Amino acid sequence: MQRKLISREAATVTRRSWIAATGASCVALAAHRLAPAAWGQSPPNIAALNRFPRMMQEFFEARLAELERQNLERLEAVQSLDDAEAYVQQVQSKIRESFGAFPEKTPLEAKVTNVVQRDAYHIENVIFYSRPEFPVTANLYVPKGRKFPLPGVVGTCGHSHNGKAAETYQAFAQGLARQGYVVLIFDPVGQGERFQYTDDDLKSHVGAGVAEHLLAGNQQFLVGEFLGAWRAWDGIRALDYLLSRDEVDPNHVGVTGNSGGGTMTTWLCGVEQRWTMAAPSCFVTTFRRNLENELPADTEQCPPRALALGLDHADFLAALAPKPIIIMAQEKDYFDARGAEEAYRRLKGLYRHFGAEDQLALHIGGDYHGYSKENREAMYRFFNRITGVSDVDSEPAITLEKDETLWCTPRGQVAEMKPRTIYSFTRQAAQDLEESRRALVGEELASAVRDVLKLPRRGPVKDFRILRPWSSRRYPRAHAATYALQTEDNIEALIYRLSDQPWHSRPPIGRGQAILYVSHHSADAELREDPFVKDLLDASPQTEFFACDMRGAGESRPNTCGSNTYLQPYGCDYFYAIHGFMLDRPYVGQRVHDLLCVLDWLKSYGHTPVHLAAKGWGAIPATFAALLSSHVGQITLKHAPTSYSEIAQAEAYEWPLSSFLPSVLQKFDLPDCYAALKAKNLRSIEPWGAMADKS
Repeated sequence: MQRKLISREAATVTRRSWIAATGASCVALAAHRLAPAAWGQSPPNIAALNRFPRMMQEFFEARLAELERQNLERLEAVQSLDDAEAYVQQVQSKIRESFGAFPEKTPLEAKVTNVVQRDAYHIENVIFYSRPEFPVTANLYVPKGRKFPLPGVVGTCGHSHNGKAAETYQAFAQGLARQGYVVLIFDPVGQGERFQYTDDDLKSHVGAGVAEHLLAGNQQFLVGEFLGAWRAWDGIRALDYLLSRDEVDPNHVGVTGNSGGGTMTTWLCGVEQRWTMAAPSCFVTTFRRNLENELPADTEQCPPRALALGLDHADFLAALAPKPIIIMAQEKDYFDARGAEEAYRRLKGLYRHFGAEDQLALHIGGDYHGYSKENREAMYRFFNRITGVSDVDSEPAITLEKDETLWCTPRGQVAEMKPRTIYSFTRQAAQDLEESRRALVGEELASAVRDVLKLPRRGPVKDFRILRPWSSRRYPRAHAATYALQTEDNIEALIYRLSDQPWHSRPPIGRGQAILYVSHHSADAELREDPFVKDLLDASPQTEFFACDMRGAGESRPNTCGSNTYLQPYGCDYFYAIHGFMLDRPYVGQRVHDLLCVLDWLKSYGHTPVHLAAKGWGAIPATFAALLSSHVGQITLKHAPTSYSEIAQAEAYEWPLSSFLPSVLQKFDLPDCYAALKAKNLRSIEPWGAMADKS
C-alpha cells in the first residue's frame, strides 16, 4: 500500500496517493442562479470562491524582498579585511543557529564489501555509520599508478533514484579519479541503497528522493530536527572517512555535487571548515528568486529560521571564504541563473577584501538542469588549478558501471541489514520528549504556545472591506455579507455573516453571542456542503453566525506552483508553509494571528462570548486561538488531531506541513491545550489521528 501524507477535501473523503495527490478546482467562477439542491449535495457548477489566489505569494514576496535588501546592506557595510572576517564569523554563527547542534561523533565502523578493479582506478564499495545503527553506502574511487597522498573529493548526489550509481555521478567520480583524485561518493537517505520506507521487495513504497525526504523531513520538525542537518552530517562523516585513508592529502579536500547534491555542497561549506575547495552545481541562487519563480524546494533545502537570521545561499559559501569556490549553474535551469550571478557578485565583493578574488569563479553552462559534461569540465579545471594534480581539463572516457556493481549490500538496500530509519529516530525523540516533558497549565502553557507560534503584536482592530455579495451560493441562510479584514500588511481574513435578510453594510452592533466557524479548506464550500455547519446552525438558530477563511485557505487558496497543487505534498500549501519555517513564522502561527484578529473584530461589534467551531486543518489554529483569546466562551472541534506526538511517532501520516509547529514537542502537545479548554466547554467530534481518518 502506498503511504499518504495529505488530508481530505472538505466534503469528499477520498485517499490520495503520496505521489499523485490531487485537489479539487478552486477557480472562482461567476455565480449562477440554480434550482434548490439537497443539503450536502453541491450543485456541480458551483466552484468554491477564491477571489484572492495571489495573496500569499505577494505577502511572502514582500517579506523576502525586504530581507534581501537588509542582507545587501550588511554586505555593503563590509569595507575592510576586518569587516570581511567578522562577516564570515557572523554567518558561521547564524548557520549553526539554523542547523542546530550536531551529535557527537561515534565510530564509523567502516567496512569494504567489495573491490572493483578498473584500468586507471579501483572502486571500493564501502559502508560506514554516520550515527549508531544508521549506515551510509558509498563508493571510493582510488587512482592507480600514482604517488600518494592525493587530493580527495567528497561527492554528494542529487535526486536520483539510484543515488551514487546515476550516470552523472559515476561520470564525475570517474573523471576525477582518472585525473588523480581519491573520490568518495555516498548515497543520500531515500535514494540509492538507503530507502527509508521499503516494502517486502526492498522498493520504496512512497517514492524515492523528494517523496521520502518530505515524509521524513516534515515530521522531524515536530521534535526540533532538520533533514538538511541530518544529510549534512552524513557528508561530514563521509569527510571523516575520506581523511582516514592514507591515500588522501588532508591539505586538498573538496566537495562537489549537483541539484540536491549542490544543496549539500552549499550547506557543507557552511557547517564544515575542513574543506579546501568546493564546487556546487545547479542549486546556488537566492531564496527570493526561488520564491518569485514559485519553485518549491525539498525540506532539506529550506533551513529553519534561515531567512529570519538573514541568511541566503551565498552566505553558506561565504562561511568558507576565502577558500576556493566555483559556483556552477545552467542557462536553461529552473534554478535561476540570475540568482547564481547575484550570489557570485555578493561573494566577489567579500573575497576582494581578503585579496582572494581569483579564488572565486562562476560558470554558467548552456544546458538544462544537470551536471552536464561542460559543467563537470569546469569543475575539473578549477580543482586542477587549485591542486596542480593534473593539467587535463577535458573529461576522460567514461565507462558506466551497472548499478549492481556499485552496490555495497547484497540486494542493493541497507534495509536488509535491519538498520534504524530516520522516522524511527523521530519516533524515539517524540517518545522521550513525551516522557520527560512537564505538563504546562494556565499562563505557563499560554506563554509556551505564544512562543512556539511566534505571534506578532496585534494592536487595535484594523480596517476591513465589504465585498459585493454573490448570489445563489446555496448557503443554509438566504444571504451572506462578506468582509475582508486586514490582519497585517498584505493579508486579509475573509469573513462571511449569514442572515435571513439582505445585509450589505458593516455587521450589526450589539447582538451578543455569536458562532464563528473556521474552515477546513473553504468556508464557502463548507457552508453549502458540510453537515457539521448545519448541525451548528440547527443547535443555535437565533445566534449570529459567522464563518471565516484564514490566510492561504478558501478565498485566498493559492493558485501558484503549477496547476491545482494545493493538496499535493510538494504544492503551494507546502511552499508557503516551508517559507514560514524559514521566516521563523510558522503557518499555524500566522493563521492563529488571523483568527485572533477576527475574534477582536467580532468583539468590537459586541459579539461576545464567541462559540468557536472548526474542522480539520482549521481545528489546529482554532485550538490555539481559543486558548489565548478571552473572547471565546465555547469551542467545538471536528476532526482535530489527537496529538502532535502521535503524528511524530507514526511511520505514515496525512497532516500537511502547514499544520505543524517547529520544535513544538519540546514544549507542549495538543492534549495540554485540550485539557485547558475543558474550562471553555470543549467538545471534540471524531478526532483524527496521524492518518487523519479516525472516526
